[in-house]
Amino acid sequence: MNLLAADIVERFYTFLWPMLRISALLIAAPVFSLRALNLRIRILLALSLTWLVYPLHQWPSIDPISAAGILEIFNQLAIGLLMGLTLQVVTAALLVAGQSISNAMGLSIANMLDPNLGNVPVLAQFLLILSTLIFVGLGGHAILLGLVIESFSSMPIGKQLLTQAAWAHLVAWSSMMFLGAILTALPVMVTLLFINIGLGVATRAAPSLNIFSVGFPAMIVAGFAVLMISLSSIAGRIQWLWLQGFVQVRSVVGIT
Repeated sequence: MNLLAADIVERFYTFLWPMLRISALLIAAPVFSLRALNLRIRILLALSLTWLVYPLHQWPSIDPISAAGILEIFNQLAIGLLMGLTLQVVTAALLVAGQSISNAMGLSIANMLDPNLGNVPVLAQFLLILSTLIFVGLGGHAILLGLVIESFSSMPIGKQLLTQAAWAHLVAWSSMMFLGAILTALPVMVTLLFINIGLGVATRAAPSLNIFSVGFPAMIVAGFAVLMISLSSIAGRIQWLWLQGFVQVRSVVGIT
């Protein structure tokens, strides 16, 4: 009976480490972190994935109460969170792009209450829904789960900790939050800029023209027209951002 109890405790110690990394990833990664996936679903998903990953590797038995175990707990949580936050940069870039387009069109006051991100512009919410569909269509959820499985080989448990270079890599990649937003919103913003210039020239030529009654409807109509025309290029840019995000995740966890 004592032998059986000791075996159960040892199995628990080895089962704990992959589950910590996978659970942290599910908390931070796009799509998996949506509130539509409640806590019970995430726990069941983490248990199922850990159960599938468990036979693929040899896991060290580290006492989680010891100093080395506590350090390893923080390390595994940090690895999972770092992988998820790397992809969240893409979501932030699309949010900034939607806010920029809304401000240029005069729709910044038209906001929606997103249960995941809070109060966001309507166009930003549209881009986020589009990015989620592209992510699932690319098989991003399967790619991400494949990356976390490979990370157990490149960053084995108990043998390698996150270095300062990994966090520096995340900080450098976070600049894509603004670069990706500019690249996504560029067609609409450039077109609206030229329309603003034209309206300014028309106001200068005809001072009696009420720019507010003419300019706002023109900006909204032109903005939606350009958005529909450039939707295919915007979708291609979003797909490129997701692919770059997966490349960065591979670099962070040291997968070659």
